[in-house]
Amino acid sequence: MQTLNRRSRPLALAVSLALIPLSPAVLAASPDAAGAQYQATQRYAIPAGPLGTALSRFAAEAGLLLSSDASLTAGKRSPGLHGEYSREQALRQLLAGSGLEFRFTDADTVMLQPASGAGAMQLSTIAVTATRGNSVKGETPQKITVIGRERIEEQLQHSTNRGQILSNLIPGYTPGRQKLTNSGETFRGRDALILIDGVPQSNPLRDSARDGYTIDLSMVERIEVIHGASAEHGLGATGGIINYVTKRAEAGELNQHAAVRMTADNEFHSEGLGYKLDYQVSGLRGDWDYLAAASVQERGIFYDGEDRTVGIDEISGEIQDSTSFDLFGKVGYWLDDNQNLEFSLNRFELESNHDYIAVAGDRTRGIPTTSREATPPNDAPFNEATTANLSYKHLDWRDNQLKAQLYYQRFRAQFGTHPTAFPYTDAMGNSQLDQTRTESDKLGGKFTLTRAGLFDDRLKLTTGIDLLQDTTKQVLAQTGRTYVPESVLHNAAAFVQGNIRVMDGLSLHTGARYEYAKLDVDDYSTIDRSNVTQDLVQVDGGSPDFKEPLYNLGVVYQATDRIQLFANYSEGFGIPDVGRALRGISTPGQDVDTLVKLQPIVTDNREIGTRLSGERFDLEISYYESDSDFGERLTQVGTTFVGKREKVEIQGVDVSGSLRVNEAHSLDLIYSYNEGKSDTDGDGEVDTDLTGFNVAPERLTLKWRADWNDRMSSHVQLSHYFDNTFSDQTNANLREFNGYDLVDASLSYRLPVGRASLGIENLLNEEYISYYSQTARDGDNQYFAGRGRTFTLSYELDF
Repeated sequence: MQTLNRRSRPLALAVSLALIPLSPAVLAASPDAAGAQYQATQRYAIPAGPLGTALSRFAAEAGLLLSSDASLTAGKRSPGLHGEYSREQALRQLLAGSGLEFRFTDADTVMLQPASGAGAMQLSTIAVTATRGNSVKGETPQKITVIGRERIEEQLQHSTNRGQILSNLIPGYTPGRQKLTNSGETFRGRDALILIDGVPQSNPLRDSARDGYTIDLSMVERIEVIHGASAEHGLGATGGIINYVTKRAEAGELNQHAAVRMTADNEFHSEGLGYKLDYQVSGLRGDWDYLAAASVQERGIFYDGEDRTVGIDEISGEIQDSTSFDLFGKVGYWLDDNQNLEFSLNRFELESNHDYIAVAGDRTRGIPTTSREATPPNDAPFNEATTANLSYKHLDWRDNQLKAQLYYQRFRAQFGTHPTAFPYTDAMGNSQLDQTRTESDKLGGKFTLTRAGLFDDRLKLTTGIDLLQDTTKQVLAQTGRTYVPESVLHNAAAFVQGNIRVMDGLSLHTGARYEYAKLDVDDYSTIDRSNVTQDLVQVDGGSPDFKEPLYNLGVVYQATDRIQLFANYSEGFGIPDVGRALRGISTPGQDVDTLVKLQPIVTDNREIGTRLSGERFDLEISYYESDSDFGERLTQVGTTFVGKREKVEIQGVDVSGSLRVNEAHSLDLIYSYNEGKSDTDGDGEVDTDLTGFNVAPERLTLKWRADWNDRMSSHVQLSHYFDNTFSDQTNANLREFNGYDLVDASLSYRLPVGRASLGIENLLNEEYISYYSQTARDGDNQYFAGRGRTFTLSYELDF
């Protein structure tokens, strides 16, 4: 393994920048501002029962990121909660007679301690559902990030670009492309598995790189992120897991929320104007809870820092000049104090308005691709995603926690027309070009049983079974021809995971998962790329399969009250893009069993790190290595990308931290660096640097959050992307990355009725070429600038 090659930018600089003292004026700001947000009241109907159960239900209804700690709540009961309370009043009522007390540290976290005041401990953030055993953030052997609703809203005040929001909040995630496609957006140099409430959104059989836009963030309560390879939810998470947890009903019989956002570029061009409307209604009625929400967004054309239109990606798809909507519903029923049944349905669509075409730039002269008004050929690119989820939970089934989930996902991704691909002659004898559409349908189930308190409360054991059927094909939209034949993946897995408390302060986490997968493909014909209405060759079908055991092992050591050490080994896996192989066969006499080796791409993730915490700060530092003997690396050949099975090794550093200067002001830090090499010549040695298509740039992000009084708050963030040279890149046009600085800011003010905010993306109107365009994709039609200064004015109302 290559040693981490640090350039002349010491890590100490990144940490010290986050700890720069604030001015006296800032330090003198009102200390009572942060507490004001806890005084709003809600109506609750939580029955008496086990304290841990009552706290979990309260957390879900109040929107708090908290859960009870087993050692403090075990054996205790709560008198329940009925009526209208503030968060503080509700916690006092729930904890009455328990011998415990609390205090808030921020909007998302409280401190739980014995009433005497001794032995204080942090009430951990809500159990992370992206881990099958509901592990608690801050107590795991690998890095986990939980992004609460407040932080999501903070980002939405100046941008709705999903990729950029993730990059702003997650170390190791590449800069967002500001396109509908997320091709080239990697996590720790590899693919992330995208989930919605545990339902997979990614499409491994024919990766269309469109799984980023399947839900509007206004429907999301929090984002759970597991950093590094993981097999907890099956295939696809070679770089990590990003799980969008949808909103739940708020307390009270009827709660409504409405929001409107208006967006404009720096020069207020009419073509650049956009808007977004959100509405949500939710409530609790007896044992029932419900939530219904809708959003619609119209995006105008984007302008860069030089007031030029940003280039349109006519083939892969765009979020600029587009219309999207999302309809979401959720209903839940408590069968008794321990049993809950819940059903949710989400329908998301995003479609290009089809009003612009690309104007080629000039990479050698530094002129980016732009756009001009015109109608592109054929139909508009779009994403359509429907996610249905039925879940059952029993919190105390024979001293076990039982979870069962059945889901269905329907996904359609249509691409634009390539200027030279898929020609045919129509019925009138005219030459035409076709376009592709990926169609995928998933049906699956997840069943999990967790038992805590075994062997004198030293062992927590989780076991389960996962089932998945994924049916995918790729068609030509105009002629109806099949480009990639229908492929059906049958996947079954069983797993067991144990958390062992070896001694006070030392815990061991270990588990195993056994995967079985089989791919069914019927006999089919490939198409003639010179005339897509004609067949090229006949291919015999087949049913290749594989079996693969996967393991994980980690340790967490609480060295002192303020210092925690952790180490982890975990395996994740993916499969090659089967569709690329099936559609490209041009030699007669071939069959699927011979051509498609359904060999999993197993990624080994090793990580060590430390967590430091104090009264006003926390800091987490981790170093990781990610290796795969048969990784799939995408590389550009001509105008297309092909997958190459090569040995790949990646290593990197993630740093995240926060400093609460006083009750009104806080600072955040994110730093990440990764690099990798691959074996391009097959000699067993990894000796060729990975390019910008695979690894993220070195980045430092600093944030300042301030509550000036009980009405006004602000947020400022700076992201610095460091220069880099990919010395082994054979394409000289993609060898150099010129870094850039992006500053975003927002100001929010609570009015007598509602709240108004002004957000500014790219505050300094930086003119820059996106990371992907500089390092991953050559061509004058793909030389895209980033978005210039953009204003977003918002108004929100709860009633």
